[in-house]
This record gives sequence, C-alpha cells and structure tokens, in this order.
Amino acid sequence: MASPKFETEFDPAHGEAVTVAPGIQRITAPNAGPLTFHGTNSYIVGGDSVAVIDPGPDIESHYQALKSALEGREVTHILVSHTHKDHSPLARRLAADTGAAIAAEGKHRPARPLYTGEINPLQESSDTDFEPDIHTADGQVIDGDGWSLEVINTPGHTANHAVFALQNRDIVFSADHVMVWATSIVAPPDGSMSDYMTSLDKMLARDDRLYLPGHGGPVNDPDRFVRALRTHRKMREAAVLDRLKKGDRKIADMVKVIYRDTDPRLHKAAALSLLAHLEDLVARGQVETEGAPSIDGIYRLK
Repeated sequence: MASPKFETEFDPAHGEAVTVAPGIQRITAPNAGPLTFHGTNSYIVGGDSVAVIDPGPDIESHYQALKSALEGREVTHILVSHTHKDHSPLARRLAADTGAAIAAEGKHRPARPLYTGEINPLQESSDTDFEPDIHTADGQVIDGDGWSLEVINTPGHTANHAVFALQNRDIVFSADHVMVWATSIVAPPDGSMSDYMTSLDKMLARDDRLYLPGHGGPVNDPDRFVRALRTHRKMREAAVLDRLKKGDRKIADMVKVIYRDTDPRLHKAAALSLLAHLEDLVARGQVETEGAPSIDGIYRLK
C-alpha cells in the first residue's frame, strides 16, 4: 500500500457553526499555521443538551462563535483530546460559563522522563495548567441526552491523547491522531513513535466509517487511510535506516534529504519526528548512539 493521499481542500468557515453530520457541528478557530492547517476544529455534539469536544485556543472571536452556537442549549460535558494549547485552553472558560464538567485522560505530561539537561522543545505549546474534572479511562463511556461518547486512549502525539467514538454512529473524533491533511507530529519527549504506531493498530482493530479530526476535513475511509498512514511511517523508518547506511550520522543531515520537498518551515518538526523514529530504533536495538537519543546525537547502525 502507498502512502496516504492527503487532502488539503478545506473551507474552515471561521466563526461559523458548520453541520458536518446530523447532530454534529464544527467551528474552526482562526489559528491557522504550518502545524495547525486552517485552525483547530471544535465540535458540538447533540441537540438541546450537548458536549463540546476540544474548545480550542484562547481566542476571543472563537469563544464568541462557540457561545453563539451554544445559545439556548445546555452544555453538560467538555471533552479534551489532549493538552496542546490549540485544543484545551478554552475548556476552563467554557466550563466556568456553562457549569459543564471537563473530561480528559489527564494532565499534560511527557511520554518519558526528560534526560539530564534536556529541554522540551514543545514546552511553550503545552497547556501545563490544564486539570480535568473527570479523569477518563480507556473504554469509558460518557453519556448525554441522545448521545454517548466512548473514550479511546491513543497516546503517541502526546502521552495523554485520546479520541472519542460516537456510539451507534461509527464516527470518531480523531483529534490530532489521524488527520487527512497531513501526518500527526510525534515529537519527543511529549510524543512517542512506539506508542503512536500501537495506537494506529488499535484504531485499525475498529470498524468506523468516518473520522472528524482536530484540523482539516473528514477522513471518509478511515481503515484505508490509517493503513496508509502506518505504511508511511514504516517507509519513513526505512528512509532513516537507508540514510544511516549511506553514512549520515546526524538528524540535521537526514532532514535535508528525507524532507527535501517539504516546506522548510516544517523542518524543525521533521527533525523531531526523525528523533522519534531513532528513539524507537535505538530501543529496538537496530541503531546505537552514545548516551540517550537526542536531536544533536550521533547515530549509527548497530
């Protein structure tokens, strides 16, 4: 199977509540960027009594758009997929205004302890103040008026990442785990490639018909797309091994070749993705480095 066919045609309709399926509205925040595409998708699930999934970044216009769409409706739950600042910060304000309970896997944390002297490159992007009212468990079901959402823990992008399956509808709110416009960033120490691949396999064991992601448009054939994503990651791993075989020893040199056709603004994120692959390869005994794997480390085939 080839790499996934990414779809970049998407109308964010910033500030508008767009119906994407019966009983589901999407409002896209105006925080467009190279890592957020056209902005973060917040979702409203239900009719008169609703859940809000990923309220998004602390942007006043986005909050007002959410308030407008929610006017006259009861908000019982706010579900947060993970604690990056483009997804979780508005949860606190929305909860204070509506009395809704905030549900999430847990507080922000790295996928592994930081090594001595290591600086988390995504620290500024992390909502370290976040604390849910309800700490959800894998498989837990959150019930509302006419809707039920199952929590599926999908660590990889972050340690506390979860997606939410709308029961009896075969629809999953896939957040940043699976998106149709680009691959998810897996950047240590927040993210783990081993965890991410396991989470992809976990989703492949399901039979869903539609994913509604945290950025961009819907994934209309989830099984095929996730299989292609998995292939893409395996091909990236093979490219790393090939560069090592050809004499590259540093991540910076690999990025120049492997990501030569990628927007240079994304090269820093690409380097972190290669670090995630190399961490995994070192753990599996295929690659070696002195000390702990690092962005500036020297790598060689074992």
